[in-house]
Amino acid sequence: MHPNPAFRQEPRDRNLAFARHRGFGTLCVNGEAAPLLSHVPFHLDDAGTEAEMHLVRSNPIARAVTGPTPAVIAVTGPDGYISPDWYGDPAQVPTWNYVAVHLRGVLHPCDPAEMRPHLDRVSAQFEGRLLPKRPWTTDKMPGDTLDRMMRQILPFRLEVQEIAGTWKLNQNKTDTAREAAAGMVRHSPIGQELDTLSAMMAGGVPDMDGK
Repeated sequence: MHPNPAFRQEPRDRNLAFARHRGFGTLCVNGEAAPLLSHVPFHLDDAGTEAEMHLVRSNPIARAVTGPTPAVIAVTGPDGYISPDWYGDPAQVPTWNYVAVHLRGVLHPCDPAEMRPHLDRVSAQFEGRLLPKRPWTTDKMPGDTLDRMMRQILPFRLEVQEIAGTWKLNQNKTDTAREAAAGMVRHSPIGQELDTLSAMMAGGVPDMDGK
């Protein structure tokens, strides 16, 4: 995480709400030759103490994690390049604003018999936000197809022991400089979710109710 404490002041609950709302991150464990990474959807429980996910059996992490293993899920949000010209102050340098939360702890392999309720929980957190569409559930699948697909994946659970967040939004600048940059980044071609980043830089809080 960023070493500047100005960017690490968000409370635990807000970091958890952000990670829960995104529901997608980069899972990383130490491999024998190099770190192993996989991009996974996950379900974070209400207490923020467990994140469940699944991996295809052929995934290197699935093959490597046969017992409790240190791991981290990096969850990223909006990000974008910030030109020093946007501050209205010549004594500035380029930077990159972003939001990220790390869920660090111990990854556990789970009983394959837990796959179906796990799939229902993971899908429900996203399907519930697609209203008025009737949510998809595993009940909609032919039983033999569901069984075949579930045999190809394995469930895992991250026991969350540490939560760290970086919200780098120009908090170390004057209000005038920060708001000027927020107005410009909205029209930039460099970054992701720039409307959201602009609003957050200006002091807005996105909807992160986790529903």
